[in-house]
Amino acid sequence: MTSTETTLSSTAEPADAPDGAADRRRWFALAIVMTAAFMDLVDVTIVNIAIPSIKRDAGASFSQIQWITAGYALAFAAGLITGGRLGDIHGRKRLFLIGIAGFTVASALCGFAANPEMLVASRILQGAMAAMMVPQVLSIVHATFPAHERGKVFGLFGAIVGLGAVSGPLLGALLTEWNLFGLEWRPIFLINLPVGVVALFLGRRFISESKAPRALRLDLVGVALVTLGLLMLLYPLTRGRELGWPVWGYVSMAGALVVFAVLVAYERRKAERDGSPLVELSLFKVKSFAAGIAVQTVFGVGLGVFFLVWTLYMQVGLGWSPLRAGLTGVPFSIAVSAAAGMSVQLLVPRFGRKVLQTGALTMALGVLLYIWESDRYGMSIASWQMALPLVVMGAGMGFIVAPLTDAVLSEVPREHSGSASGLINTVQQMGNALGLGLVSVLFFGEIGDRLTPAQVGPAFVNAFQHALGWVAAVMAAIFVLMFALPKRPAQHVEGADAEDAGVGTAAGEREPELVG
Repeated sequence: MTSTETTLSSTAEPADAPDGAADRRRWFALAIVMTAAFMDLVDVTIVNIAIPSIKRDAGASFSQIQWITAGYALAFAAGLITGGRLGDIHGRKRLFLIGIAGFTVASALCGFAANPEMLVASRILQGAMAAMMVPQVLSIVHATFPAHERGKVFGLFGAIVGLGAVSGPLLGALLTEWNLFGLEWRPIFLINLPVGVVALFLGRRFISESKAPRALRLDLVGVALVTLGLLMLLYPLTRGRELGWPVWGYVSMAGALVVFAVLVAYERRKAERDGSPLVELSLFKVKSFAAGIAVQTVFGVGLGVFFLVWTLYMQVGLGWSPLRAGLTGVPFSIAVSAAAGMSVQLLVPRFGRKVLQTGALTMALGVLLYIWESDRYGMSIASWQMALPLVVMGAGMGFIVAPLTDAVLSEVPREHSGSASGLINTVQQMGNALGLGLVSVLFFGEIGDRLTPAQVGPAFVNAFQHALGWVAAVMAAIFVLMFALPKRPAQHVEGADAEDAGVGTAAGEREPELVG
């Protein structure tokens, strides 16, 4: 793809000065990409709630069940950086449409899977297609909206994250228990079909194309090193407990660090040679980006631990049905969505970084409150008694998720928004995978191997409280790390004029060229 092929359409409007028609188009485009992001977020969590039904109906083994969830995560994490760079090179709209089309096809294959092997393969394909689609969401937003409007947009994005985090289990529980047309668990995948088709049709019409303003080429060696390093790290974490934490797993994880070191050295030389590295290392010279990546990683660890042990605590420890467990999480979801919108639109412009730090402390407070209530009420705890700690935790999470995305990307040159978005999503997945791996130690390590039925509940309750103590410690660590973030995101320093002053676009860089 040469620079001459990246042409500016005579009808395309600049992102910071849209006319009425262009303004309507970009808000339609936002709704479309947000719908796709929600679809992905829901799909990540919706499967967990239907695992018992899949195992029973499809005759899947425990290993196959694990790969139905882990295969998606591995393919997703391994392809995110590549997906972001491909969007920079070939067009973010084009890669978004390819990704959502492939995601829809893979969802159909999952829904009509004839056996567990086909379901595992389809889930891996679904994760790979999500890796093409998801990085373009933030890239399209970053390239379409001027700096002074992105706070509002990322507030909406945070609300979508909150809804997706808990709506997945609730929707999965409803679809599984309803057993629509006798399809058992299959509707949890088939529901993506109409949504994907509509998003594909509207996306072609309303999303404007954007690319990096200068010619880039795909770094195939970088792709291979990133994929190898992530697989060497995530595969042992995913299967470690099932296999008894073999020595080769530790060797693989240590080897992943060597691969990442080789990647950094190669990408540095690649940038000097032709300016088209897969991982744009210059991004880490932007303080807000480097600090935000560290916070994202640690935050992902905390969330990875919490959501898994929370599900096990309610469904196995307390013996609740999937539907009751899903409904219990509704106050959390509402709190995340409300706090995310309020934090970016009202609080961050006034208080800046303090809002994120307040979120970390608030979430830690909610976790400690949950531990106290779980200990006080034991096996007799009711859903309504969980509402208060879940609302406090949800508010804290909402204060973090939307402003953090805004802070990480606020000073990133638009030329590299695809690469930056891929890195953000990748470290989130890595953090989540690490958190899931730690569950084997922090949660299952507190549970005996041989329990009578009467001992299972109390053992899971005790393990839940122990794991949540570590989650609270993670939130305290995040609070400290946040001191490295800028006191205020760049676009809030000068308001609407920040973009014109060069904030958000590196000096000397042109805006992304819009096609069509």
